[in-house]
Amino acid sequence: MSATAARTPAAARRPAVTRTRNKKPAVEPGLVPLPGNLLGWRDGSHFDRWEDRPCALCDQPTPMRSHAGEPVHKSCAEAWIAANPTEARLGRFASDAQAGRRRGDDHA
Repeated sequence: MSATAARTPAAARRPAVTRTRNKKPAVEPGLVPLPGNLLGWRDGSHFDRWEDRPCALCDQPTPMRSHAGEPVHKSCAEAWIAANPTEARLGRFASDAQAGRRRGDDHA
């Protein structure tokens, strides 16, 4: 213990730093694919392994979730984008921000 720490009352000292589990940041939505193209949902946050909920579009159970947490099959979301291209621009369903990026794909 240093001389300064010995003179500082215990209540004034900073508490010991404890490690906490950092939560993974939420996935940011990227671009809305063109009608007929596929959504890039590679992040694990799109899959709920604990609970299936009814799809917002077809009412069948699904473990898949959109960026907003809405239960939806990926194929249903892609079909909805194709059927509603104008509304799709509002971003109800979007790809992950860096869906196409792979390790080792950083060449000039």
